[in-house]
Amino acid sequence: MSSQSSPQSTEVSRAPTPKTIIVIPTYNEATNLEELLDRIMAQPLGNLEVLFVDDNSPDGTADLAERLSEKYDGRVGVLRRPAKMGLGTAYIAGFTRAVEQGADYIVQMDADLSHAPEYLPHLLSRMKDLDVAVGSRWSRGGGADPEWGAARRLLSRGASLYSRLLLGLQVKDATTGFKCFHRQALEGLGLNRMRSQGFAFQVEVAYACKSNGYRVAEVPIIFKSRARGRSKMSLRIILEAFWRVLAIRTASWKR
Repeated sequence: MSSQSSPQSTEVSRAPTPKTIIVIPTYNEATNLEELLDRIMAQPLGNLEVLFVDDNSPDGTADLAERLSEKYDGRVGVLRRPAKMGLGTAYIAGFTRAVEQGADYIVQMDADLSHAPEYLPHLLSRMKDLDVAVGSRWSRGGGADPEWGAARRLLSRGASLYSRLLLGLQVKDATTGFKCFHRQALEGLGLNRMRSQGFAFQVEVAYACKSNGYRVAEVPIIFKSRARGRSKMSLRIILEAFWRVLAIRTASWKR
């Protein structure tokens, strides 16, 4: 007498898709917001959210971001701050919120379309064996917009070289604002001790990663000129970066 065995389930359990939150500081970026979000959300990435950190932009950037959130099923958040408080503190506030919201990966990028969202899949694909992936203008295969003049190229390359020599950094692009972090790496950086603003903040992060022995690799990107709106770069930010690098050298970042 034959017996019929019960069918066995062939369903294979799959690990959940890691959650990625992209942190984007904003100040008067309303003209770039819709294109930026459309291009980010068009990338073949699951479980993706965007968090804007807005410093009370008078052009209504935060209000527009909240309206656009409806278009993307609530996957766009806005952290409103009462005034223009500096780029470094904006990143720290955004990183802290992203960790609180359970992000596995945290990406930082600019709002002005200089960091092409089309690089996001490649940046995230490198995270399997890294703590930090760096979108790099000055590694092999990278570069900057042909519209950049000689003075701007010299400033960017010179700032990176100055930081590398003084701090012993291995990354060729020490001032880039396009990075992806593992959650655990970001939590271990010591963000509460960082005091830099402007691109000095990026140098301070790079030095903290080096001091903690993180696995860091550069992913070549082509940096585009600002699409619309005004640059936030100023002489004050440039001068702060140069003296802050000296101060960073004396800081102890090792846990």
